[in-house]
Amino acid sequence: MSGFVDETGVHVKAGDGGAGCVSFRREAHVPMGGPDGGDGGGGGDVWFVADRNVASLLGFRDHPHRRAGNGTHGSSKRKHGASSPDLEVRVPEGTVVRDQDGTVLADLVAAGDRWRAGTGGEGGKGNARFLSNKRRAPAFAEQGEVGEERWLRLELKLLADVALVGYPNVGKSTFISVISAAKPKIADYPFTTLEPNLGVVRLTDGASGEGAVEFVVADIPGLIEGASEGRGLGHQFLRHIERARALVVLVDLAWEAAGYPPPAEQERVLLRELAAYEPDLLERPRIVVGSRADLLSGSLDAEVEAGLPELRMAAVTGEGVRPVLGAMAGAVGEARAVEAGPTAFVVHRPVAEGFRIERVGETTWEVLGRAATRAVALSDLNDPGALAHAQGRLTSLGVDKALARAGVGDGHTVRVGDFEFTYESDDQVLLVDADGDEW
Repeated sequence: MSGFVDETGVHVKAGDGGAGCVSFRREAHVPMGGPDGGDGGGGGDVWFVADRNVASLLGFRDHPHRRAGNGTHGSSKRKHGASSPDLEVRVPEGTVVRDQDGTVLADLVAAGDRWRAGTGGEGGKGNARFLSNKRRAPAFAEQGEVGEERWLRLELKLLADVALVGYPNVGKSTFISVISAAKPKIADYPFTTLEPNLGVVRLTDGASGEGAVEFVVADIPGLIEGASEGRGLGHQFLRHIERARALVVLVDLAWEAAGYPPPAEQERVLLRELAAYEPDLLERPRIVVGSRADLLSGSLDAEVEAGLPELRMAAVTGEGVRPVLGAMAGAVGEARAVEAGPTAFVVHRPVAEGFRIERVGETTWEVLGRAATRAVALSDLNDPGALAHAQGRLTSLGVDKALARAGVGDGHTVRVGDFEFTYESDDQVLLVDADGDEW
């Protein structure tokens, strides 16, 4: 079973808010004590947080559900319910969050980046909150709001300074095992590597260790012609190249034994697939290296010889590896220098809460939006005070005017949450329950 997963689904459920309490103060020698019901606590949010200590999405494959705690209910004597703490879900750096339609919702590139995947429900207000000069004994309270719940898609794009790109079985895994502590699977058959491997390379100028340069190298599974169209699991492999600062294109110098085209043609095919998948990849620093130089034939056609790269190496014997590492360090330094300028912070501002009107039938309309739904989220709309409060909140939100502008006619049914309104042009709104009884 593979220990690396780079794409998975996850179900998030934010916590529900606690219900407000309906209670009246009852003490000896305190007549008409008044309402003292407390508020419910808020439900916990679900946050995705990028963490460099998480290597893959393996933890979501068999356990895709992440649920935050619910808020507790309010109680008498104005005791408010406790709010649930938020749930932080750790994901690898480079995780992209998409909805079920494929739309990108968040891109958690660096450690500490966070995104709220599910918003917890607000706690309901207790009846003490509805006390006013006109309403001296409110006998209603709000229910807790239901937390957000949805399925999401997580996709991991590896973060690396250098990506090794080449045909299958050209020595990429052998190379990364020589220059780093990575231990990839190495064998003599194509597509030995089915998942990316990361290795950290450290170069120094001498025994003193001064002038050390560190960079991360990604061993990407082999690409073949048509990879940009998904051939050979191309899409799954190519996405791990997207974030690389520099590219190392490995071409096989023992192409005849492997059944590949000459090195120059290998390079053209690989660059064509990269451009078809993401044109910007060709704008990044790139070096071309001939791999498996120890198997290079001594007598070559002049045209073929002219198409061979200047940098050549044999990772098995170590021949030519050091110059290649130097070229890689130079390419990484060039890319880092471009990124060294000041960067602006991206500020995500929440969209103002509101509502919208949608027509769902010939004479049926629906008011959608958190603000409108909360306006009728009361425990008992049979109570005249609760009904008057709900109607007042809807009017203050401008629901009646919005319905008129939308073209709602007399007698049309308008739904808000679990409740239905019968619209009248004189702005009188009548609530109807699920059984059709008018209130």
